[in-house]
Amino acid sequence: MQKDKVEIKLHKPDVSELLFFFACGAVISVPLTLFIDQYANSILVGLNQSTATLISIAVFAPFIEEFAKAYPLFYRHGETERSIYNLAVLVGFGFGIVELITYVSLNAPVASRLPGLFFHPASTSITAYGIAAKRPLPYYMTAVALHFSYNYLVLTSAFGLSIAVFVVAIAIFTSLQLRSRTREKIVI
Repeated sequence: MQKDKVEIKLHKPDVSELLFFFACGAVISVPLTLFIDQYANSILVGLNQSTATLISIAVFAPFIEEFAKAYPLFYRHGETERSIYNLAVLVGFGFGIVELITYVSLNAPVASRLPGLFFHPASTSITAYGIAAKRPLPYYMTAVALHFSYNYLVLTSAFGLSIAVFVVAIAIFTSLQLRSRTREKIVI
């Protein structure tokens, strides 16, 4: 090895690490979301309930959740673009499962919560692509915009969920397009 060069060893996550990132979506991203959400919603005091709900769910939640899901991805070393993408899918899936269980336990219909199980892995992987490409902000904002669109449509449209499923399809399509751009190239 030359004096001015650093060697970074290619790292392939094993099963225990994959499970770690899945768990991060459940036990790191969800509590982080709830913690930040509590403070963000405190500025809505004094607004009428419907306006506060719309701002909380359609505006605050996308920024908070997309950040909280990306947060575990900053723990990485010698990862390839593809492995960062794959880890993001696991984080999003862990987050989506906990969200599904939480809402269903609060009596939300399962069918109304299933789209999130597909949306969260897709949106998290969009942000992850940005992290791997060293341009996180535009991809994070894309995930936020998709999340905003989904939440806004569910809250305001008479056909909310059926139209919002279209947003989920866009997120999945975008995610898969970005996955095809990833390589087994180490992200430094």
